[in-house]
Amino acid sequence: MKPLASVCVYCGSSDAADPQYLDLATRFGTALAQRGMRLVYGGGRVGLMGRVARAAHENGGQVLGVMPHFLARREITYEAVPHRMVDTMHERKRIMFDESDAFVVLPGGIGTLEEVVETLSWRRLDLHAKPVVFLAEDGFWDPFFHLIDHTIAAKLTPATFSAAMLSASSIEACFEAMANRSVG
Repeated sequence: MKPLASVCVYCGSSDAADPQYLDLATRFGTALAQRGMRLVYGGGRVGLMGRVARAAHENGGQVLGVMPHFLARREITYEAVPHRMVDTMHERKRIMFDESDAFVVLPGGIGTLEEVVETLSWRRLDLHAKPVVFLAEDGFWDPFFHLIDHTIAAKLTPATFSAAMLSASSIEACFEAMANRSVG
């Protein structure tokens, strides 16, 4: 198996997020840097997004931000790290996908859901086999997993698809899940 070198993190961009989620993002960014893994993320300096990038950068990690021009004022580009500026959300997601060996989903809102659902859809279409791990220490993503189970029960999603999504309740479990699911 090819070792994981670059991890895309999808997460919220709100500074009003629960402090426990902001703390998780900081600890996860630090853990990425300590493991020598590059962070690929949406490019902002606010919310969980800013926390994960700042922690990775300040702990010596490599970071790549991908920011659409039209969002630069809203998500406030984190200028301390290299960025690729793009015109559309689709370009942002495609670069983040291409530059990553795995995906970690921290707590977030509709934007985070939109990003990960597209990544999962590509997985469902066999366009990739990269690990997708939902990380929350408090069951934040449980309702999403219940929805997926509902679509499986309704025979709208194959039962085998649940294996495409991993769940971790600790940072260490997240890295273990990624390592066990990395592809070569």
